[in-house]
Amino acid sequence: MNKKIRLVHSIHFKIPMLFILLLLVSLQLIGAYFIRELETKMISNFDSQMSLNAGFLEKTLQPILMADDTEKLEESVQTILSDFTGANILETQVMDEQGYILGINDQTLQSLIGTKSTDRDVQQVILLDTPSSYQYVKEDTNSRVLKNISPIYSTDNTGTLIGVLVMESNIESVYSQMNQTVGIFLNASVVAVIITIVLAVIISRGITRPISEMRRQTANIADGDYSGKVTVYGADELGELADTINDLSYKVKDAQETTESERQRLDSVLRHMTDGVLATDRRGKIIIINSRAMDLLSISQDKAIGQSIMKVLKLGEKFTFRQLLETQDELILNIPTEDQDTILRGEFSVIQRESGFISGLVCVLSDITEQEKVEQERRSFVSNVSHELRTPLTSVKSYTESLIDGAWEDKDIAPEFLKVISTETDRMIRMITDLLNLSRMDQGKQELNLEFVSINELVAHIIDRFEVVLKSEQYRNKKYKIERDFTQRTLWVEIDQDKFIQVIDNIMNNAIKYSPDGGKITCRLMETHNSVVISITDEGLGIPRKDIGHVFDRFYRVDKARARSMGGTGLGLAISKEVVQLHGGKIWVTSVENKGSTFFISLPYIPMDEEDEWE
Repeated sequence: MNKKIRLVHSIHFKIPMLFILLLLVSLQLIGAYFIRELETKMISNFDSQMSLNAGFLEKTLQPILMADDTEKLEESVQTILSDFTGANILETQVMDEQGYILGINDQTLQSLIGTKSTDRDVQQVILLDTPSSYQYVKEDTNSRVLKNISPIYSTDNTGTLIGVLVMESNIESVYSQMNQTVGIFLNASVVAVIITIVLAVIISRGITRPISEMRRQTANIADGDYSGKVTVYGADELGELADTINDLSYKVKDAQETTESERQRLDSVLRHMTDGVLATDRRGKIIIINSRAMDLLSISQDKAIGQSIMKVLKLGEKFTFRQLLETQDELILNIPTEDQDTILRGEFSVIQRESGFISGLVCVLSDITEQEKVEQERRSFVSNVSHELRTPLTSVKSYTESLIDGAWEDKDIAPEFLKVISTETDRMIRMITDLLNLSRMDQGKQELNLEFVSINELVAHIIDRFEVVLKSEQYRNKKYKIERDFTQRTLWVEIDQDKFIQVIDNIMNNAIKYSPDGGKITCRLMETHNSVVISITDEGLGIPRKDIGHVFDRFYRVDKARARSMGGTGLGLAISKEVVQLHGGKIWVTSVENKGSTFFISLPYIPMDEEDEWE
């Protein structure tokens, strides 16, 4: 903004030069006219004066030339010429009507008296009977001479030519006077030019000084500095312009502060939005991206700015940018990340001016991964519930139809059919009960009856119960073995005893179901500085690595056929997870396929001394 201006381009130079050129042109025109008129006037005056002298001399010579006394004619003429004097008169000659010289005032040319003049101008005047006047330059003196040749006529009525008067006068004095006058004019012009230059510099400084201040202030305004003020030097147009610039400075400052405030507010809104925002120019290049959008797209601001939105959102294979401008529908975007694919909903809006010109596009991104996941789980849950209920209902219906068709009369088959119907009915009741429990947990309506319980005794009691079951006729030939590895320290935790027993039962049932004959189930109880950890390890089929993350999902089964044949509902581990989380704990599993699995339960634990226990 502070670019240096060359002198020839500056107003400091242009204004004085304008005044000087105007003055020089004026002086040139005035001088040319003045000198021309002066020369014409002075020469005309000089010619008139010489004509008066010649006329006076003619009047004097007329009586002499008309006299009959020719003997004394030359003497009389010479006497008159000798007595006749005049300023600037160089030479005077008088001739008769035939051109013979009668007298000369120059004493050095007296020898020419009586001779006939050889001057062609004299002969022409005699011949044409008209006066003649012209200038010429005298060679010996190199001076300009005015030569007047006038015919002399008789004073009677005939007006006969009686002689010729030749008068040469020095007109150089006229030109000398004119040169002096021109010199005075030029000197005055030089003084005028000097005065004009001084005045022009003063005037230009008076004009350019406020202009320079205005330029400096506008440059400061452009650079964002509004603190300066232009000095007002007068109430003229420049003063009004200075006032306008000062007012403009205040208004621009207020507008800039308002714009900056709005920008900061917009940045704050964009920064704290839960949705991602992208803005592009009219070519689809990203010009604005907030931090949420960068997180959703796993991209940095440096890489996003200037990139095409089609490339960043990976829409190039499905749409063109023009189609994106024209679409008003939401787009579901699948953005791959390191952990899992992120599902985004993109809403697009065109930035359009009042004239209709499209200057860009705004895209709002919403993360609907969890929403889609919940929706998918809901659809999967409905599908699983429908499937799980359909299977026992189909069995009940089939066996019921068989009984109606007459199988009830068969004493061997009828009891078996009724037993199956009863088993499937119990299974549906268990499933519905589990679903109701899960629903209460989801709605936060499940209440815990908390009490301090010795976790050592509770887990031991559950294992004792399972050892009794394993000795029954059903499991006697399978020879399952349960081992215990408990800490010797008595651990007291605050839990809902009934619900926690249900968790351990679910895990122990699964361990027994999936353990091979003669398999060993190991139950451990240990403590850390702030938790109690229970682990149950089996030697069963194990869980494939891809299924470990889903074993606590509702209705999820690793071996669907085997689990359903054993009467499982697919909700046991899901309920166990909800119960453990209600207690503020964690549950997880580790497994090696074909070698077995280990389920861990971690509960919050605050160690207590014996005195605390009895208090």
